[in-house]
Amino acid sequence: MMKNTIEKKEFVARDFLVKYGFIMVTVFAFIAFYSTQDTFRISTTFFSMLKYTSVVAITGLGITFAMAVGGLDLSVGAVAGMSVTLSAMTMVIYDKSAPVAVGVVLLAGLLIGCFNAFLIVGLKIPDLLATLASMFAIMGLKLVPVRGRSVSSGMMMEDGTTAKGKFTDGFLKIDNGSVGPIPFAVIIWLILTIACWLFLTRTTWGRAMYAVGSNPEAALLAGIRVKFYRSLAYVLSSLLASISGLILASRIGQGDISAGNSLLLDSVAVALVGTSVLAMGKPNAWGTALGAFLVGVVITGLTIAGFPYYGQDVIKGAVLLLALIFSFTLSRKKSRFISAT
Repeated sequence: MMKNTIEKKEFVARDFLVKYGFIMVTVFAFIAFYSTQDTFRISTTFFSMLKYTSVVAITGLGITFAMAVGGLDLSVGAVAGMSVTLSAMTMVIYDKSAPVAVGVVLLAGLLIGCFNAFLIVGLKIPDLLATLASMFAIMGLKLVPVRGRSVSSGMMMEDGTTAKGKFTDGFLKIDNGSVGPIPFAVIIWLILTIACWLFLTRTTWGRAMYAVGSNPEAALLAGIRVKFYRSLAYVLSSLLASISGLILASRIGQGDISAGNSLLLDSVAVALVGTSVLAMGKPNAWGTALGAFLVGVVITGLTIAGFPYYGQDVIKGAVLLLALIFSFTLSRKKSRFISAT
């Protein structure tokens, strides 16, 4: 009897840790930096942290869709980088307006998503290989029209003339504008997170995606259009990556050819971290947002504390490892206990 009571208490404690442990880590990290770093307490620091985290978080939402159907999109960083170059070319080289640049970038993102879906669903190439090939192709193709140069206002063209266009003030406000103290980029992040959450949890399309990711054969037998939903996931992934690229282009104010190169790993990390939130064990929008928030808190706090930049990847890896422990190791022990009882 006593043994059963002890096991039951262990189960309750483990269940609580699995469900709320990651949130507790996030709260603890925030309180620790808030109480020890004066600069961390300033509101502008908080909103700046959210603003710079928004690009990774939005790209992570795209990864979340790919993971929901049991896949992974490795091309998101390249798509974001291409979006930076495309927006710069449209406004600086071709002297077009900001809405035209936004439209061109979003259209390109949709087309790349359709291409990835064709490779994965149509040609049945494994998603990792297909999106890896797309990543390298996009990273190379974006260099061709600009001859490997970054695009900036007043740059010298091949024929010796000067570029006529520039990044418009309206476009730059995508990242630099704000509503009160809240940056536009953070508002975009919040809106997209809510939209993704509603899509995945409150619509038949979202539930169908989860069904496909859980068991595609069973989903097919249930009448779910598996190919359609897998294709849709990769289209949405690329579209969200292109939105991240627009924010990034607005932030740096030029078509930096190296932009987006480091975005892939961070985006995959926050999406994976998100699976551990509330012990959901599956990709979800709010989990991805919380994962991005935790990474932002830790990196910002360590930077303020003088932690060297070259050690930040170690911290990101530790956060991801901790999340994986919550998601898989502890939850597996929980399921074994339930089976035994």
